[in-house]
Amino acid sequence: MPITSVTKDPEALTMTVVAEFPVPVERLWDAYTDPRQIERFWGPVEWPATFTRHDCAVGGRTDYYMTGPDGERSGGYWTWLAVDPGRSFEVEDGFATEDAQSNPDLPSMRMTFTFEPTPAGSRLSTTTHFPSLEALEQLLGMGMEEGMRSAMSQIDAVVADLESFAAGRGTESQILSDTQVRISRAIRGSAAQVWRAHHEPELMRRWLLGPEGWTMPVCVVARNVGDSYRNEWAPVAGGAADGQPGFGFEGELLASEPPYREVTTERMIGMPGEGNVNELTLIPRSDGTTLLSLLITYPNAEMRDMILATGMTDGMETSYARLESEILSPA
Repeated sequence: MPITSVTKDPEALTMTVVAEFPVPVERLWDAYTDPRQIERFWGPVEWPATFTRHDCAVGGRTDYYMTGPDGERSGGYWTWLAVDPGRSFEVEDGFATEDAQSNPDLPSMRMTFTFEPTPAGSRLSTTTHFPSLEALEQLLGMGMEEGMRSAMSQIDAVVADLESFAAGRGTESQILSDTQVRISRAIRGSAAQVWRAHHEPELMRRWLLGPEGWTMPVCVVARNVGDSYRNEWAPVAGGAADGQPGFGFEGELLASEPPYREVTTERMIGMPGEGNVNELTLIPRSDGTTLLSLLITYPNAEMRDMILATGMTDGMETSYARLESEILSPA
């Protein structure tokens, strides 16, 4: 158990949990800012968490839910108030309804996470600020302290697992639900560089090509919320894809917070029916890479499985490898 102390102060309306770990601060910081990692320990052992949004930037939002032994769900959210990379962050923490909205029937809290180096590794101090004595008593009565102890008992195994989250593993897909898939890829480069690679047409035409043998003759970028975008691909004459029909995607920009997050719709040109919603999040990591996280929401499970079966993940890895090469060796 990494927890060394739990201090409750009814007068200051706070509870502070201190834990120590045999890993550098950078490793612990990455565990909290990577949705793939934090969801492996944020919920109590019997209530594992699934993170569907994790912005890690001031003004951003985190959405998650925990699933109980009988399939019941409990939702939560963070609103990011302050970030000092590698040292601390502060969030508003609250309960969420089934549609990921703030639950007005339960109190929200302010939480600060402070990361410090120690001779043996690192120390994390988590201080919860309650809005009132009644809220403190209510949440402690609901098992908040026991839940935190159970959740933090899982962190050691996560931070020791360097291989699963190291740069160079390539593109990975994770099914989160019947309609949602998360694509993850650590890219060697800053968030600003990766963002630029997604928004400059000439650069996009060099990397966003999927398997060999394709070219991208049409690349219209959506600059402002409400704008439309359009991308089209065609086979290279005499290339590996020669003879195959061209295709394309189009959609609308729903939200944009450069250089960390954007949300778009996506539908295949000429195909009827409902399209996808794609949420791109870029998270800087302590090793200088950027974690690209793409949450895709499909209209149904059948569409999800059909798209995954096309080899989408492999095609995205080919493209992201080119993107990384463009960043490391710009023309």
